[in-house]
Amino acid sequence: MANGTVQPRLHPIADLNPPASSRAWLSAPHPNLPIVATCASDKTIRIYSLSNFTQVSSISGGHKRSVRSCAWKPNLKGESSLATASFDSSVGIWRRDDTAHDAKETDFTTGGQGDNAEEEEDEEWRFALVLDGHDSEVKGVSWSAGGNFLATCSRDKSVWIWEEVGDDDFETIAVLQEHTADVKCVAWHPEEEMLASGSYDNDIRLWKEDADDWTCIGVLSDHSNTVWSLAWEGLESYKHIDSFTSPDHTAWLQRRQQSGPRLASCSDDLHIKIWRRNPREKQKQNPLSIIRSGSIEEEWVIEAELPQRHDRTIYAISWSASTGMIVSAGSDGQIIVYREKWQEDTLMTNNDTDGGPSTSVDEDASKDIAGTTWHVVGEITGAHGPFEINHVAWAKRADRGKTSDQEEVIISTGDDGSVKVWSFSAISESP
Repeated sequence: MANGTVQPRLHPIADLNPPASSRAWLSAPHPNLPIVATCASDKTIRIYSLSNFTQVSSISGGHKRSVRSCAWKPNLKGESSLATASFDSSVGIWRRDDTAHDAKETDFTTGGQGDNAEEEEDEEWRFALVLDGHDSEVKGVSWSAGGNFLATCSRDKSVWIWEEVGDDDFETIAVLQEHTADVKCVAWHPEEEMLASGSYDNDIRLWKEDADDWTCIGVLSDHSNTVWSLAWEGLESYKHIDSFTSPDHTAWLQRRQQSGPRLASCSDDLHIKIWRRNPREKQKQNPLSIIRSGSIEEEWVIEAELPQRHDRTIYAISWSASTGMIVSAGSDGQIIVYREKWQEDTLMTNNDTDGGPSTSVDEDASKDIAGTTWHVVGEITGAHGPFEINHVAWAKRADRGKTSDQEEVIISTGDDGSVKVWSFSAISESP
């Protein structure tokens, strides 16, 4: 099939077993181990192996209502720490000594369960402490890249920033109350202590510490409905874009490095937008900034909008740090994969709802003529049958079917309580 075209496809690998007994909200892959945590409305967090797709352990008893979100603390060795956000208005911190489970985790990476796998019980996870302060349901939780800050957001319209100051000891360092509606999500920048939050008020706010006080340094307000999910680009994911020995490509790379990681957002308005920070020397020269006048620290613009394929609310997006691809999912039951490609004449492209290339929205970027476009490269409908998909995430592949250490899978989490694992591959087909 040397002359065939390459058609990427999504393939089901497995369902994580057993499923949740009720709606599953979100699945968080561990940053180092081949496991994933899934939180559900039955007040339980389940830990699954990504090697054999079975439950390793469960965490319960810490929350009185649905567990809406969870996040692993990064950069830990010998220990795992999981933050959980609940509709009971609290945030839980759970810890486990990984050194006591080294043998079992080694078995998981090779696909076996280990001799003592059935003995794993809730007691292996210690409920270290509860963080109280929110007045209503906590919807999202996120650790900073360095692991020293924890951000939470709530239906009470606030974003809280907590600092871990010692073992089982957190301090509240900021309560941010500039959103005017339910805050749905929070996400930390991958290399800076900058936080993004998305809300029912249709806005994305960017926060940084300034003179010992956390302040809003930017408002991205182009969505026309609720912002459900945010995802930062990996530090060097743009390097996976096919490059050519073109002077325009070199200029594009230089601009990308100056701007730093981009931000992707998805909304109830059915749009996925890519935001880029303007280098400071250009900020005063750009009259088309969509940042509000009250936010003077940084200027962000829409660089692109992804092809519109969803016909109902987009609940979640995930940006692969390994390949630079984006995956989305939502209430229409679809999973869509997008890839960014280099194109010499970006101005000649049009937004195509049938999966064609995206349009460059940033006028400053378009002046460079050369640039990139986004294309749909994989999709599946009815991924969870008639049920909505609440979350989707990229994770490293760990089962026996993996072909390389860099290979990834997609994890989808749905209203049916199931968590499904999908491979993304390219199949050659004759024209």
